[in-house]
Amino acid sequence: MSNAYFEVPVAINEPVLSYAPGSDERIALQREYDAMWNTSIEIPMVINGVHTSTGNMQRVMPPHDHSHNVGSYHLGTSEHVHQAIEASLAAKENWENTPWEQRAAIFLKVADLLAGPYRAKINAATMISQGKNAFQAEIDASCEMIDFLRYNVQYMTEIYAQQPESGEGVWNRLEYRPLEGFTFAITPFNFTAIAGNLTTCMAMMGNTVVWKPSYNQVYSAKVLMDVFEEAGIPDGVINMIFTDPQETADIVFDHPDFAGLHYTGSTYVFREIWKNIGTNIHKYKTYPRIVGETGGKDFVLAHPSANAKEVSCGLVRGSFEYQGQKCSAASRGYVPQSMWAEVKEQMIADLESMTMGSPRDFTNYINAVIHERSFDNITSYIDVAKNAVDAEIIAGGGYDKSVGYFIEPTIIVTTNPKYTTMSEELFGPVLTIYVYEDSQYDEVVSLVDETSDYALTGALFSKDRYVVTETMKRLKHAAGNFYINDKPTGAVVGQQPFGGARASGTNDKAGSLLNLLRWVSPRTIKETLVSPTDYKYPFLGED
Repeated sequence: MSNAYFEVPVAINEPVLSYAPGSDERIALQREYDAMWNTSIEIPMVINGVHTSTGNMQRVMPPHDHSHNVGSYHLGTSEHVHQAIEASLAAKENWENTPWEQRAAIFLKVADLLAGPYRAKINAATMISQGKNAFQAEIDASCEMIDFLRYNVQYMTEIYAQQPESGEGVWNRLEYRPLEGFTFAITPFNFTAIAGNLTTCMAMMGNTVVWKPSYNQVYSAKVLMDVFEEAGIPDGVINMIFTDPQETADIVFDHPDFAGLHYTGSTYVFREIWKNIGTNIHKYKTYPRIVGETGGKDFVLAHPSANAKEVSCGLVRGSFEYQGQKCSAASRGYVPQSMWAEVKEQMIADLESMTMGSPRDFTNYINAVIHERSFDNITSYIDVAKNAVDAEIIAGGGYDKSVGYFIEPTIIVTTNPKYTTMSEELFGPVLTIYVYEDSQYDEVVSLVDETSDYALTGALFSKDRYVVTETMKRLKHAAGNFYINDKPTGAVVGQQPFGGARASGTNDKAGSLLNLLRWVSPRTIKETLVSPTDYKYPFLGED
């Protein structure tokens, strides 16, 4: 039995490796990539620690070479959803009664395994199956995932340390119980770290988890699960299933022990889930926690006082890193007429210098979009813009899916501030620019706030502090993560907790103590040290 107060290692952000030519990490990653690329594997589900096969094989398709075979995963059925729920509930008592420092030790080990022996493997898996270049994989699958784990362990201890005051003769305490029932994680393709964090942060707080990763992230999800197992996460604590989304939802959200959802994905799906949970609310033992991050239509707003080269760099990096497939990616820009010529010239020059192709070639800045559905959707908007009277493509616009799902970084300039690609989320390498007269800045601030239903990230470029102050105030609800003189992507755990509101989600701030609080149910304990024996209060006495 523990009889000490434990201090966990102080969390610091994992250093981002450079992968410069000739570096040890570059050589190791290239070697691992080649080995994985030239090997075909089977990926089972993991239910109660059992590697579960079905024989219904679905191929993992690298988006940059969709004919190449690196492996297949076993597609499950409704029976596997039930098994995962049962396994989660069966593991719950032992796991929630495990001392917090023992849970912390497991997840600190996961972090160190990812930082060390699994670093090249998790990065290579992310490059192969999700189409990220080496740098994008490093900042996601390695560094952000490691940061989530280490900082969440620290946040967990800070939560547990928050205790109430005690009056004379009383000892008040607060304990943070896991939720009553099982939790459910639905994770996206675009960030390996999101997949890992949505599951581990709930488990860290004593919950057991049913995890349904995106079909397009199964390859790196398998590596994460390997690390979880090696670190010693007990059987049944995190159960990974590959099952039909609607069938899975129908089972999970109909179960009386459903206690919480951690979700990242589309706004439409999240709203349908919320409606489903609401319909079934009378069935549950407790009110489920619903946490979701659902995308954005993120903006870059340039004031006439801004530096044109800084604006151009913020637009190019913010829009086209990872092919615009970040929830935070800049997809609409507002540039004053006075600097437009310089911004345009620099952006076009930057795009002309970029190369596009396989992530195995480290010189490629641009890679493929995730799958054919995404490719077809994005290119449909590009085709419309090519013939639009109120829009013009000034860079890019080409695409080819014969080998991989490649779309050139595309810049559209529109005279209509409510043009389709200024308001609808595309999730691809398309940036739309509205050029405004310098004197219309105040009106444009209102446009930024009103044009989109989303409110995830946004950036303001300005050298005028009064403008910064006033614009931040006016756009206080337009972005959950607001950037000044920087691109609207790249939130760092422990530095910029991530999440937005409006149609972008519940703003529960992944990478902060706030998110972990959603996965506990506090219990107040009052202990009277010497109990009274007479019911009479002093006021009852006679005058």
